[in-house]
Amino acid sequence: MIDLLKKIILISLVALIVGACQNSEKENKSLIDSQEIIAEVSKEYAPDKRVALFNVKAEENEGKLVLKGESNLPEAFNSLKLKFEEKQIAYIDSIKLLPEEGMKEAQNALVKVSVANLRSNPAHSAELATQATMGTPLKIFKKEGSWYLVQTPDKYIAWVDNGGLEPVTEEKFETWRATPKLIYTKAFGFSYKEARLGSQEVSDLVAGSIMELLGEQNQFYEVLYPNGDKAFVEKNAAQPYREWIAALNPSEENLIKTSKSLMGLPYLWGGTSLKGVDCSGYTKTIYFLNGIIIPRDASQQVHTGKLVDSTRNFENLIPGDLLFFGRAATDSTAERVVHVGMWIGNNQFIHSSGNVHISTFDTTATDFDEANYNRYLRTKRLLNAEDKALINLKKSPVFTKEK
Repeated sequence: MIDLLKKIILISLVALIVGACQNSEKENKSLIDSQEIIAEVSKEYAPDKRVALFNVKAEENEGKLVLKGESNLPEAFNSLKLKFEEKQIAYIDSIKLLPEEGMKEAQNALVKVSVANLRSNPAHSAELATQATMGTPLKIFKKEGSWYLVQTPDKYIAWVDNGGLEPVTEEKFETWRATPKLIYTKAFGFSYKEARLGSQEVSDLVAGSIMELLGEQNQFYEVLYPNGDKAFVEKNAAQPYREWIAALNPSEENLIKTSKSLMGLPYLWGGTSLKGVDCSGYTKTIYFLNGIIIPRDASQQVHTGKLVDSTRNFENLIPGDLLFFGRAATDSTAERVVHVGMWIGNNQFIHSSGNVHISTFDTTATDFDEANYNRYLRTKRLLNAEDKALINLKKSPVFTKEK
């Protein structure tokens, strides 16, 4: 009788162990399948983390599969749910869709200082990722302390502190878009408390700063800042936005003129303004001041426009073409784009490296740029290119409401 009881207990223990192993294997398979699905969706909808948020992971918690994280892509979230249903994987949904609930009232913001610094993390000590000039509309995703996670018109995602932006409701944002604007066209300058030089400065301004236009007084424009401050701007340093747009002609000559007007500007990692530029921030600024918003980084800009050359044959290049440099792909390593400059003709290109200066690919010249010649990858033409990654301000109402 005792032996029979021992056998029953032993069989029961074996069954429990086998069942536990089978459940464990099933849970492990579900977790592995989940991770594969998440990676697949991420690759499809958010291949570039700089412009799309899809931070999702799968975890096991007390025997249940939990999906955690956040995303600003409803279509990616819907695709994820569909794939889990197809695989018949049960899960607990803890994914947060952005904007956050608390941001519903103010999902938009306007840059309220001459140049706002946008960082990779919510801290002043974090890497400078990019910049945005006054009047740039931002999309708010969430807030942590005094920092906002935002997205720029070119889709770049980064953090900015509350000193750099003015959150606005959808109603106020649409009202702002409908009002007349003024764009500052001088490289550097100031706005004033009164319509006269020598009066108290309200703030500094840089080329590309955009403000609401209230009227005119003497040789000044009266403007309204996003935070409600009023000021006066010299007429010879600015232009009504619609007049500026109408007169835009992003020709080879004008791109050269703009690029040379920034000669000597210091290099600044993450800089995209007249307060300092990195290499791609420089090319971005050249095109922006000619009415075209291009992607932020060199590794993004290289995927726009039309291929002109990849063999160091510079005969077909025209001013405005972008030259890309870096490490070519090998059998074991991917291509790495690390630098960009703009062709200005006569075997020369202009770029930000140390400062903004001109380099030459004339191999007989004493100042031949051998280092960049050796790491040259290809040239792309953005001028007059039809590309969804390029925003033509004449056609896209980034700062205005469509008529």
